[in-house]
Amino acid sequence: MSKEIIQSNKVPAPIGPYSQAVIANGFLFASGQIAFNPANGELVLTDIQSETRQVMENIKAILDEAKLNFAHIVKTTIFLSDMQLFAQVNEVYGSYFTSQFPARETVAVKTLPRNVNIEVSITAVIEL
Repeated sequence: MSKEIIQSNKVPAPIGPYSQAVIANGFLFASGQIAFNPANGELVLTDIQSETRQVMENIKAILDEAKLNFAHIVKTTIFLSDMQLFAQVNEVYGSYFTSQFPARETVAVKTLPRNVNIEVSITAVIEL
């Protein structure tokens, strides 16, 4: 098996021993993204909509680097600090997809890195 590491300079660098994304066996596996603004390295925590939008823009940058788009995503996992945020997150998240939505699970967790409210990871297929 071979794998290709995807690293975008439009997404904050990993803060640990992991890659932003890896391509293997026809799939892209992206690490969970939180709302780091790559322009200034700061978290976007103004409100849950802005936080979610920054997460999705970080995912978009990874997809762009791999020459993919949101239509290639087949699976997402959304981690929330509070399930009460679900409707607001879902509204922003849904605006990034047009049809043939990916499979997904959304789970509430006790805490997330840097005490953010949302983290999203994705799996995308290279060819449609």
